[in-house]
Amino acid sequence: MEPVRPAPEAVSRGNPALDALLVLTGRGDEAAFDAVYDQVTAPVFGLIRRVLRDSAQAEEVAQGALLEVWRTAERFDPARGTAVTWVMTIAHRRAVDRVRSAAAETERAARAAAARLAASADEVAEAAETSLEAERVRRCLGGLTEVQRQSITLAYYSGYTYPQVASALGVALGTVKTRIRGGLKRLRDCLGVRW
Repeated sequence: MEPVRPAPEAVSRGNPALDALLVLTGRGDEAAFDAVYDQVTAPVFGLIRRVLRDSAQAEEVAQGALLEVWRTAERFDPARGTAVTWVMTIAHRRAVDRVRSAAAETERAARAAAARLAASADEVAEAAETSLEAERVRRCLGGLTEVQRQSITLAYYSGYTYPQVASALGVALGTVKTRIRGGLKRLRDCLGVRW
C-alpha cells in the first residue's frame, strides 16, 4: 500500500498524515520514510542553507539530518509536537553544530598560528641572545693566557676530564687544575658573573 503523501505546502502548517508517516518510520517502514524524505527534504535543505550560507555544506548537513531522522524516528511523539517541527529541530540543531564546529576549528587554527609565531619569535630572540653570549665568552677567552685558554678549551669545549687535559698537555694534574681555576676566575670577572 502506497503511503499518503500530502502536498508540499501542507508541510509548513503541520500535517497529521506526515505525523503518521513519521510514526511508521519509527517502526522501520522504509516506504513511510521515503514519503517523509520527499516531503521534508526541501524545507530541511532551505533551513540549513540559510544557517550555513553554503550550498555544498548544506547538502551534506541535510543528508546527516535526514539520516538522523531515520535513525531516531522512534523517538518522535505526535502528542508533543508535529513531525515538521521535530524534523526541522533536528535540521536546525545539525546546522548550528556545523557552524560551531567551523568556528571552533577556526579558533584552534588561530591559536596554533599564534603559538607558532610566538615560538618563532622566542627562538629568534634566544638565538640572538646565545650568539651575543658566545661572542662575550670568545672575547673573554681571548683575555686569558695561552695555557689557561688551552686547559679550559679542552676541559669545557672538548669534554676532557682534568686527568685527560693533563695527559694531552703533558703537565701535572695539579698544574691543570691551577690553570683552569685561574682561567675561570678571570672569565668570571670578565663576564661580570657573581658566584
